[in-house]
Amino acid sequence: MHTMEQDPYLWLEEVASEQALGWVGERNAETEAELTAAPGYAALRARLKTILDSKDRIPYVGLYQGRYYNFWRDADHERGIWRRTMLEEYRKPAPQWETVLDLDRLAFEENENWVWAGASFLKPQGGRCLVSLSRGGGDAHVVREFDLERLAFVADGFILPEAKGGASWIDRDSVFVATDFGPGSMTSSGYPRVVKEWRRGTPLPDARPVYEANEDDLSASAWFDYTPGHERQFVQRQIGFYSSELFVRDPAGGALTRVDKPEDADAFTVRDQLLVQLRSDWDLGDARWPQGALLAIDFARFMAGARDFQALFTPTEATSLDGIGVTRDAVLLTVLDKVKNRIVELRHVGGAWERREVAAPGMGALGVSGVDEIASNDYFLTVTDFLTPSTLYLAHSGSDERELLKAMPAFFDASPYTVGQFEAVSKDGARIPCFVVMRKDTPMDGTNPTLLYGYGGFEVSLTPFYSGVTGEAWLARGGVYVLANIRGGGEFGPRWHQAALKHLRQNAFDDFLAVAEDLVARRLTSPEHLGIMGGSNGGLLVGAALTQRPELFGAVVCQAPLLDMRRYHQLLAGASWMGEYGDPDDPEEWAYIARYSPYHQVSRGRRYPRVLFTTSTRDDRVHPGHARKMAALMRAQEHAVLYWENTEGGHAGAANNEQTATMWALTYTFLWQELTRKSSPKS
Repeated sequence: MHTMEQDPYLWLEEVASEQALGWVGERNAETEAELTAAPGYAALRARLKTILDSKDRIPYVGLYQGRYYNFWRDADHERGIWRRTMLEEYRKPAPQWETVLDLDRLAFEENENWVWAGASFLKPQGGRCLVSLSRGGGDAHVVREFDLERLAFVADGFILPEAKGGASWIDRDSVFVATDFGPGSMTSSGYPRVVKEWRRGTPLPDARPVYEANEDDLSASAWFDYTPGHERQFVQRQIGFYSSELFVRDPAGGALTRVDKPEDADAFTVRDQLLVQLRSDWDLGDARWPQGALLAIDFARFMAGARDFQALFTPTEATSLDGIGVTRDAVLLTVLDKVKNRIVELRHVGGAWERREVAAPGMGALGVSGVDEIASNDYFLTVTDFLTPSTLYLAHSGSDERELLKAMPAFFDASPYTVGQFEAVSKDGARIPCFVVMRKDTPMDGTNPTLLYGYGGFEVSLTPFYSGVTGEAWLARGGVYVLANIRGGGEFGPRWHQAALKHLRQNAFDDFLAVAEDLVARRLTSPEHLGIMGGSNGGLLVGAALTQRPELFGAVVCQAPLLDMRRYHQLLAGASWMGEYGDPDDPEEWAYIARYSPYHQVSRGRRYPRVLFTTSTRDDRVHPGHARKMAALMRAQEHAVLYWENTEGGHAGAANNEQTATMWALTYTFLWQELTRKSSPKS
């Protein structure tokens, strides 16, 4: 172990320094020389590129003024095209699309490495949108106003320079802007703390101040609810990841009125109703509403002092709220029940809420999104699981009838496989479920190459998904895939997440290790054949598992990770995560963080499985210095490490299909090589 004062690798935190990039170049060359020469690499990469470029993938769409918009990448459009069509055309197997914006052409003309970062439409007036573009795929982006009739950027329109934050429409001639206004305008996490109202034709510095959050808050933002008859302006102070204040803004005088919700609850309006989603129990008079519940009340009555909420969802030990969709007349709740989805439809009729279970196909993951929550009761329903290609339906609230719109092709033969749910018992007795995808004839003899994936943080739920990449690169070669639903995630609501917060973080690691031990105990696999993979917070997870129980694994893939938990809060967006991990500058909190910080726990005297670290130079969320420094330290201690850093791609690690295919081909080639070796342990 080493202390902060002894850290010899701080120079690797200088993202674009000549010395650091030289080190990256050497590591990349070593990794690529080994893995691209492995048997099957070239064929696998080509196959993955074909899957990623497939024109038969589902083109997911969003409706705006009668047209359905889609952003698309394939072999002919490396950076992508933004395009649109009509519903009748979209229903066809091969729709005709109108190109709205060609990113490849734009990047060429402007000599910029543009990556699509989304668009927000002007509603209800129409005709304009705000397009966000990132250089290389980072979180920071530029914003430009775009004319959807002329299909061109508005030369003298709303334009923001590169920064984290952005803009949102108020009306055709004004927007809310949260961006970098200069010194003092950003939080310690690197997000905007100042929101202004910017009128068309006026200089950005002259924009009218709306709200200013504290420097140690996470961010500030504002938006306009354009629902006819319920138009309102809202301002939000995001104190931390799990705490916020919400205000209603008077558009005339600019006065803010606080919405009296718990700080750790989320609140938003749906027409005349205020919906509040609780992270903690809430005592209101004689009523106690449990954490994880979703409550509703008339918004005007609430602001006048009423508190007679109605419960739209109340969690149980096995259920949690996974998502909320809205149509013109309904609210659609996606519920997780033992980590499998079902849908509940709610309608507000005569002051009461009517509910019914939606008869949805499949037993995997369900996704719901309203087509036009103002004018239509249609919604998109996405159905997917590990072995069934994702399917997109057009459904209708008030009915179980649905129209099949699109289905992803089968990228691998799923017939030999089966999906099961196992349960492991963690160190403190908690029961931890996981999904296991394997061949039906898998021998329980401890020899199966098995990949265990986990995340366990930020209330993120891991649910079944269909992946041609995972299927072709891992299952089709004979691998077993395991998805762990450990604490820190949201699979069983806020309590599941809060059970691994701050000083309880070790629970997430113990859960992951318990799943690994259970797989070995069942003789599904054995340590020399068991690999683990995780990214971002999941990179911290596998880093902790690596340093705490190295003898339990045969290979580790650590992607865009947090690893130096002494300095994480000083790097990029790290300060915003102190609500999750704690404050390393507080001696009491550093005491428990230090016990698991992978960068401080790796030791020369232990034997570790081989590790592949991957990250991106352009990741402006999780600093690439984490992966760089850990790889350098382990190399210096003579542990076997491979390192690969993409020069583009942001936090996702890749900016286009070409880079994505390379990243996954390297990753799965590494895992297959390591987990099919006979000798063990590896050093």
